[in-house]
Amino acid sequence: MRQSLKALLTLRNWILDGTLSAGERLWEPTLATRLMVSRTPLREALVRLEHEGLVEAAERGGYAVRGFSPDYLKQTIEIRGTLEGLAARQAAEARHPASRLAPLHRLVEHIDTIVSQAQLDEEALNRYVTLNGEFHQHLLALAESMALSEALERIGNLPFASPSAFVMSYAHSASAHRILFIANDQHRCLVDALAAGEGARAEQIAREHARIAQRNLDSALAHPAGLDAVSGGALIRQP
Repeated sequence: MRQSLKALLTLRNWILDGTLSAGERLWEPTLATRLMVSRTPLREALVRLEHEGLVEAAERGGYAVRGFSPDYLKQTIEIRGTLEGLAARQAAEARHPASRLAPLHRLVEHIDTIVSQAQLDEEALNRYVTLNGEFHQHLLALAESMALSEALERIGNLPFASPSAFVMSYAHSASAHRILFIANDQHRCLVDALAAGEGARAEQIAREHARIAQRNLDSALAHPAGLDAVSGGALIRQP
């Protein structure tokens, strides 16, 4: 494995699991020693993490781990909803044949088998995260827009802004079934809108779908213990 990739993967994990705290200064000599890499690949990794939005330039040079306010996170979720709404409109107006929509139908059915279980354990939630991510990737592919793909990738680099960001915080939540059932029903309605070529309806459903993440963020902030289950939750700075 290239040293820059090793440094990138390790630093990203340390940031998301809280090993490196929000606001913590990233001293290159110390990190190079801990990672057992030279300074050049370490700098390459830090530049990439800055692009991803997980680190920021420090006042006297170098980098620090970035922290995020709840308001900022709500704005990123709203932006994701706007972009996914646009993707859904473009996908619907493209009037794709049924064969192109078939993977979305199958994913909705597979997710149904998960949310219909009597209990949702960690394995079931992990499976939901995988299938949900595939659904959103298929939807974006149907929009056939490189610009949208790049913009959504940038937003998705912030873990709490991704479509499945708060799913694992449901592990001990009595409302998990209700929330995930509603989310998958929105998936189903969205696929129906795509099949009918209803661009405006598809856009509105996709934007409403993203608002579930807004409510989940509010719930997680009201019960901070739930943030421990969210990748990057330690980066959220409470007011």
